Amino acid sequence: MTSKTANKFAPEVRERAVRMVFDHERDYPSRWATVVSIAEKIGCVPQTLHERVKKAEVDSGKRGGVPTDVADKVKALEREVRELRQANEILRKPVLSLPKGASAYFAQAELDRPFRR
Repeated sequence: MTSKTANKFAPEVRERAVRMVFDHERDYPSRWATVVSIAEKIGCVPQTLHERVKKAEVDSGKRGGVPTDVADKVKALEREVRELRQANEILRKPVLSLPKGASAYFAQAELDRPFRR
């Protein structure tokens, strides 16, 4: 699934920026000061980098929350359930009646097919 905005940075750059925040956190008075400094250096918005840092903490177990892989799996399962419900709804709807002669045509076509064992 794609977002409305394109990712400006390669995944390697994003991961490196997050690592830089963890590595240099003790050099600044607060985490936010660290994030702002590193965000300015790589040219991204501090809020975005801060969210990525929090997500990395959740994924590593340092912070409570749903890890990315679990959230992705839940999202995929929800999409599958939605598709299956739509398919079931289609199957529950009554079949429209065929025009005169069409049902006989399809019945004959079925009889003409070779029998498979």
